[in-house]
Amino acid sequence: MDLILLIKAFILGIVEGLTEFLPISSTGHLILVGDLLNMNDEKGKVFAIAVQVGAILAVCWEYRRKIATVVMGLPSQKSAQKFTLNLAIAFMPLAVLGLLFGKIIKAELFKPVPVALAFIVGALVIIWAEKRQHKIRVQEVEDLSWLDALKLGLAQAFALIPGTSRSGATIIGGLLFGLSRKAATEFSFFLAIPTLLLASAYDVYKHRELFDLATDAPPFAVGFIAAFISALIAIKALLRYISHHDFIVFAWYRIVFGLVVLATAYSGLVQWSA
Repeated sequence: MDLILLIKAFILGIVEGLTEFLPISSTGHLILVGDLLNMNDEKGKVFAIAVQVGAILAVCWEYRRKIATVVMGLPSQKSAQKFTLNLAIAFMPLAVLGLLFGKIIKAELFKPVPVALAFIVGALVIIWAEKRQHKIRVQEVEDLSWLDALKLGLAQAFALIPGTSRSGATIIGGLLFGLSRKAATEFSFFLAIPTLLLASAYDVYKHRELFDLATDAPPFAVGFIAAFISALIAIKALLRYISHHDFIVFAWYRIVFGLVVLATAYSGLVQWSA
């Protein structure tokens, strides 16, 4: 068993879990950290996507009662049917655009410098969105219309650009569309379940020839567990945070982080892959 590989998988799992649901781009962080750990080859990119399943199960655990209520109510309850339909509608834009442009995006933009630029641009969008006056018309996720769900799905599609942040695009989009912070954040959590589960399954299946069960199962298990635990901590912390704060602090983090990557890239201090 390769101890170094297990340590790398543990680090990537922690990074995934802590960043998946914060508006700071888990994919961007995984690309940058993966580059430093020399795990940014095709196999490493698939691992980074697959380890998201651990983070998604953290959401399922945190909202297990809500999910169970929806599943049990699907045959007869209109509220459960509406909620499920909204998730399906919101999922479609990213799914369609991902299938059309995913290969090009992965080849051209899964690199440190484009990620750093996306970090900074995304931060400016967050600052602009937070400085606007918020007119809240949707307090709870159950109050979303199908049109609201479609708008949030289109916002999530921007996350195809690594460094943008899937949760950030959805949450900030929600604020712009009139959702409360709680509704926008919770819908982002729920939308992550079909989005990331299907993306992980598709990517692993498509690249299944790269993996050997005997040698790759241990690092996947380590990354999965690390992502689950760290994501659970991050979800609880974010829910407490948004009850009293805005997202400006995450914008400044993105700017500083992006500038550090650009500075190290152009000074030669760090030999990034591109």
